[in-house]
Amino acid sequence: MRTQLYIDGQWTDPVNKGSLDVINPATEQVIHAIPTGTAEDVDLAVRAARRAFDKDGWPNTTGAQRGAYLRRIAELIRERSEELARLEVLDNGKPLPEARWDIGDAAGCFEYYAGLAEQLDDTSVADLAISDDRFRTKVRKEAVGVVGGIIPWNYPLLMASWKVAPALAAGCTIVLKPAENTSLTALELAAIAQEAELPAGVLNIVTGLGGEAGQALVSHPQVDKLAFTGSGRIGSHIMAEAAKDIKRISLELGGKSPLIVFDDADIEGAVEWIMFGIFWNQGQVCSATSRVLVQDGVYDKLLARLIEEANKITIGDGLEDGILLGPLVSRQQHEQVIAAVARAQEDGAQLVAGGHRPEKLRQGYFFQPTILTEVPLDSHAWKEEIFGPVVCVRRFSTESEALSLANDSRFGLAAAVMTKDDVRADRVSAALRAGIVWINCSQPTFTEAPWGGYKQSGIGRELGKWGLDNYLETKQVTSYVSGDPWGWYIK
Repeated sequence: MRTQLYIDGQWTDPVNKGSLDVINPATEQVIHAIPTGTAEDVDLAVRAARRAFDKDGWPNTTGAQRGAYLRRIAELIRERSEELARLEVLDNGKPLPEARWDIGDAAGCFEYYAGLAEQLDDTSVADLAISDDRFRTKVRKEAVGVVGGIIPWNYPLLMASWKVAPALAAGCTIVLKPAENTSLTALELAAIAQEAELPAGVLNIVTGLGGEAGQALVSHPQVDKLAFTGSGRIGSHIMAEAAKDIKRISLELGGKSPLIVFDDADIEGAVEWIMFGIFWNQGQVCSATSRVLVQDGVYDKLLARLIEEANKITIGDGLEDGILLGPLVSRQQHEQVIAAVARAQEDGAQLVAGGHRPEKLRQGYFFQPTILTEVPLDSHAWKEEIFGPVVCVRRFSTESEALSLANDSRFGLAAAVMTKDDVRADRVSAALRAGIVWINCSQPTFTEAPWGGYKQSGIGRELGKWGLDNYLETKQVTSYVSGDPWGWYIK
């Protein structure tokens, strides 16, 4: 495990020589210490990224050249996949099978953007038809510049990949600030980039506290674009800071996603997808379908089955065989989830499953899969992200009522609908105010498809070609060819 920052192609101690304990959330034991970068370290990293972009020629490399680096990084991630997955479990707490899935997705993300980088050689310059044949116009796609990337703790290496891969593919350089709770695999990504012989300064990784290293990155005048995934509160702050220099931004923020179950839905399938939608990754998922709306005709049966299956979920250390639910990421997150459930009950919600630390797990940040019913519509539990394995279930009568309840949120990241009626599925998915809608499923995510939300769930889209576009500027180049000039000045 790494103990230094990665700046300008070199491992270096932070200027202040400070460190931050890494705590295994399953044991509450300190397992390592990461460096705490400061504004001075961020400045060094940004200046290295600036030089790599402005002077060393990274944006002038061909897409094929950049794609080759990305493919090599993907290859090295796969070679070290088991090691990286285990580090993810120690750092984040998620079960090992989930971590393995994440590492595979991270490698796939680099491979995908390698392909898009290669395509840029043929598509980054295009002729444009214009109305005046005395001129010729081309449209160029060019790298936006130096990127400041800030990522959350719920999918550490995968979220790093979502930022780093498209930025490098576009020809940008980047300074990445991983979450202070989960920086281990981000530092290993730096080691992988170094082994892949990525040029110095193209990728820089500065660990540390958000209020210090993160703030320094957000406010740095030589950063051209900010790409952030995290809470709405921090996203709003970043947006305000970016406005000072008119920095480009993309924000992937929170959600309180609804899942609608109609009377004709397959009950067993719906229960399975409800559980996947809220208990995967301990519910620490921005798109988690944490508000479940169930039509009257199947409400009682579905709720009974959901309670029965939720109570069967195995909880424990993510490195143990058969574990489906690991600990929450930190003491702070654990306390916040406990407080949110207690507040929901004070507001009138009924606790029908879970709601506590498992009796046999007195050490570690564990919390049972939790189901709340009769949750008041104006309560914190119904309106705000809990970011834990807590689902709120309500009944509804009509389609219009379900849509009204589903769309009554300041968030609009994702939504799901369960029905056997294809016409209704299409109608409801069109009416849901969300950037991602799943039909008869919840949470499948594909690198090729756009990811992002409406309303306060963010700005812009990640993944797919849309993710690459985040890191490209559009330039018009017009040439005078022949014919009479306009003659407005010279007579």
